[in-house]
Amino acid sequence: MPSRVMARGIEGVFHDLGEFQVEGIVPDLSPREETMLKNLSADAIIVDPAVFAHSSQSNARQYISAYTDAAIVAFSSIILGDEAARQYDAVLNLYDSPADIIHKLRSAVSSPREHEPSGKEELSAREKDILICVAKGLINKEIADLFNISIHTVITHRRNITRKTGIKTVAGLTVYALLNNLIDASSVE
Repeated sequence: MPSRVMARGIEGVFHDLGEFQVEGIVPDLSPREETMLKNLSADAIIVDPAVFAHSSQSNARQYISAYTDAAIVAFSSIILGDEAARQYDAVLNLYDSPADIIHKLRSAVSSPREHEPSGKEELSAREKDILICVAKGLINKEIADLFNISIHTVITHRRNITRKTGIKTVAGLTVYALLNNLIDASSVE
């Protein structure tokens, strides 16, 4: 989000309500910031659609999904058209109340994404290992170090897990791991 004022305002709302917390602020689409996106472990990414309107990356979902499985939420001071709004799991407006923002974020994080699973494909043994780590709260770098693989390989496994399960959020994947007896409730942070 290019506006530090808007980013800090959202951070203040989250802090005041105690519902969500800001893990990081990515001000632009530079290579340095892409690295931050790759290593970010978040349930939702809030973006300013203007960043994508003024760059070569016109599709926010396509761009951000390459780096994370988080829900993608737009925060805008203008009303987005239907086509633009479809790129996002939720759209927050500058004039939304703090309670509305929290409600929309909760819905975006807990809702199944538009991209349904491609079938009844089973997770591979390595994908199950990665899923267990995600459910236990490990970030991509920690998982990569644990299995001695690159972060890019971890991201690829996470994309495959998302494609096969249809679940994009860490919370959703944790529930999936619990329901499929891959972990027990005591092992979750």
